[in-house]
Amino acid sequence: MSDQIYQAPMVRRATPNFRVIAMIVASAMLMENIDATVLATALPTMAHDFGVSAPAMSIALTSYLLSLAIFIPASGRMADSFGSRTVFRSAIAVFVVGSILCALAPTLSFLVLARLLQGIGGAMMMPVGRLVLMRSVDRKDMVSAMSWLLVPALIGPIVGPPLGGFIVTYLDWRWIFYINVPIGIIGMIFVSIYIDEVKGKANGRFDTIGFVLSGISLGSLLFGFEMSSHEGEGAFSIFLIAIGLLFGIAYLRHARKHPSPIMDFSLMKVPSFGTSVIAGSLTRITQGAQPFLLPLLFQIGFGLSAAAAGQIIIATALGALAMKPMAKFVFRRLGFRRSLILNGILGTIGYGLCAAFRPDWPMPLVFIVLVLSAFFLSFQFTAYNTIAYDEISKERMSSATSFTFQQLMLSLGICIGALALHGSMALSDTETPALGDFSAAFIVVTIISITATFWNLRFSPTAGEEITGYKAKQKKGAAAKG
Repeated sequence: MSDQIYQAPMVRRATPNFRVIAMIVASAMLMENIDATVLATALPTMAHDFGVSAPAMSIALTSYLLSLAIFIPASGRMADSFGSRTVFRSAIAVFVVGSILCALAPTLSFLVLARLLQGIGGAMMMPVGRLVLMRSVDRKDMVSAMSWLLVPALIGPIVGPPLGGFIVTYLDWRWIFYINVPIGIIGMIFVSIYIDEVKGKANGRFDTIGFVLSGISLGSLLFGFEMSSHEGEGAFSIFLIAIGLLFGIAYLRHARKHPSPIMDFSLMKVPSFGTSVIAGSLTRITQGAQPFLLPLLFQIGFGLSAAAAGQIIIATALGALAMKPMAKFVFRRLGFRRSLILNGILGTIGYGLCAAFRPDWPMPLVFIVLVLSAFFLSFQFTAYNTIAYDEISKERMSSATSFTFQQLMLSLGICIGALALHGSMALSDTETPALGDFSAAFIVVTIISITATFWNLRFSPTAGEEITGYKAKQKKGAAAKG
C-alpha cells in the first residue's frame, strides 16, 4: 500500500519534470515574498495612516508569521488526506482572499486579522509545494531542484522594495495587497494543469489535541515576544510567554504518547535534519529581523523616502540571486560542512555591519555590503533546505516539511529586532528611534545568529555526499595520487 502511494509521483517525475514543478511552487513564493518585502517598505506610511508608531507596525509582519507557525504543522497531514493539488490550490485562494481584506483594512486591528487569514493560506502553500517537489526529485538533483525553486522566488524581493517605494510614494499602500490577486489566479491555473493529486499514507487519526496545544503554545510565545516590545505591556507579555511555555510542555508530554503527533520531534534524532533545523533557526533570527529593521533605518534614521529606501534594499535580493548558480559548484568543492561554517560566519558578520551604517556612508558602499551579506546567507539557506532532507525517507517527508521552527524563528527575529530597538530607545529616553538604537538592534540579532556556527561544526564532514558528489571527488583525487 505504502509503495503504491509513493511510487506515483516518481513515475511521473519526467512529465512534468522537477523544474516545471519548482517553477510553479516558486510562483507561490513569489507572491509571498512580494507581499512581505513591499509591506516592510510601506510600514512607516501605514503607521501614519493608522495613527500608531512605526515600530508598533511590526505586528503586521508578526501576525502573518504567527499564523504560519500555528498552521504549518497541519499542512503535511492535510496534503496526505486531501491531496497535494487540492490543498495547494485552496491555499493560494485563501491567501488571495486575505490579501483583498488587507487592502480594505480600515484599522490596524482589522489588518492584523486579515494577515492572520493570509498566513493560513501561506502555511499550506509552501510546505505542500515543497513536499510535492521533494517527492519528485532524485537526491542527486536535490541542489538543482532547490535552486530552481528559490531563484524564481527571488524575483519577489527584487521587485518588492522598489515597487513598494513606488506605490507608497505615488499611489496608495493598499495597492500592495492587490498585486497578489493576478499572481494567485495564474498560480491556481498552473497548479490545476501541472500538479498531480498525490496523497500520502495517513498514519492514524489527526492529532487534534496536539494541534490545539501546539497552536496555543506557539501563538502565546510569539505574541508574548511581540507584546514585550510595546511600552506598558511587560506584565501581559510575561503572562503570554508563561502560557506558551506551559502549553509547550503539555504538548511535548502529549506527543510522546500519540502515535502520529502533529509535530514529530523524533525527526530531530535524524542527524542532518536535527542539526539543520537548529542551526538554520538561529540564522533565521537575522533573516527575520532584516526586512523589519532595514526599511525603518533608511527612512527614519537616514531620512530617505520609501522609494529611495526600496532601491537600496533591493541589494539583498540581488546578492541572493547572484549566489544560486554557484551553489552546486561550491558544495562539490567544499562539501556541506565547510560551506556552512564559512558562509554562515561571512554572511552574519556582513549583516552585522549594518550596525555601522550612517548617512555619510557612500550609498554604493552600503549597497555592496548588503549584496555580499545576502550572497552568503542565501547560500546558507539553500544548504540548510537541501541537507535537512538528505536522510529523510519519502514516507516521513510530509512530517519533515511541516516542521515549523523556520517560521517560528523568522517571527522571533522580528520580535527580537523590535524589542532591542524599543529597549535601546527606553535607555536613551527617546520616542523616535535614533541611529544608535538601530545599531543596538542589529548587533543583538547578529550575536544570536552567529551562534549557529557551533551547530554547523556538528555536521559530519561527509554530510550530503550523495547530493553533491563531494566525497566521491575526494576518493577519485586520492586514487589519482596513488
